[in-house]
Amino acid sequence: MFMVRLFRLLGHVPLSLMQRLGAMLGWLVWLLSGSYRRRFEDQARAAGFTPSQYRPAIAAIGTMVAELPWLWLRPSGQGVLHLVRWDGEALFEDALDAGKGVILALPHMGCWEMIGQSLAERYGPTRGPLVALYRPARKAWLAPLVASSRDRPGLKAVPTSVSGVRSLIRVLRGGGYTAILPDQVPPLGQGVWAPFFGRPAYTMTLLSRLAQQSGARVLLCWCERLPVGEGYVMHFESMDAPELQNTSASAEAAATAVNAGMERLIRRCPGQYLWSYARYKQPAGEA
Repeated sequence: MFMVRLFRLLGHVPLSLMQRLGAMLGWLVWLLSGSYRRRFEDQARAAGFTPSQYRPAIAAIGTMVAELPWLWLRPSGQGVLHLVRWDGEALFEDALDAGKGVILALPHMGCWEMIGQSLAERYGPTRGPLVALYRPARKAWLAPLVASSRDRPGLKAVPTSVSGVRSLIRVLRGGGYTAILPDQVPPLGQGVWAPFFGRPAYTMTLLSRLAQQSGARVLLCWCERLPVGEGYVMHFESMDAPELQNTSASAEAAATAVNAGMERLIRRCPGQYLWSYARYKQPAGEA
């Protein structure tokens, strides 16, 4: 298929060039799509950010898309660690040393695809693989490309099913680690309504259930994209949310704590958040 061949070809283009092209792509979509522009601005403004704070995300979203061919399909043997600086990694390592498992909570912010690949390359050989839930892409042409990005040393995917969640709990109880994007709208029945920047947002309960059932520690994490050619910074910090370990806490209280953690990160760098994502949509069948 043409798109698959195009992606494989672009995977050999230097990352810095793809980032520059992606920034232009982001602005092109912004200018051409009124619905995209309205949702982007409505959500960013409702969250309390000014145009000067959120408009850098226009180029950042295009850059994020343009990075994917290189991240997924770059030449075999070409690593990513030379591009990544680390901030707070001792917190992550100490949590692993405690042996109770670690859940990394990361928003749709910066270059989240880099998180899995850099963790796998740095920690996979000594700490075991990053194990994450994986749902195949809905578009048939995209599915093999996404699957290939998950089929790398130090990465292990489990299905988004009851058996997959049970596998993930066993991994965490065994001292392993995973990463979850908790600002992703879950299917009906797998979330609760909780405030996100002051507005009700349907929020997944998976992260809190994993933490409560496994005893794993939850850390906040995001991968900051530096200016073109300067690489990335992986940031780690404590979640500081006792509701996530308290089995008597309500699902709403735990989801509210998770959203507060996501807000804290987004406020650090609103110009790298995915404001175009329909965060406040209602799952089908939800009143």
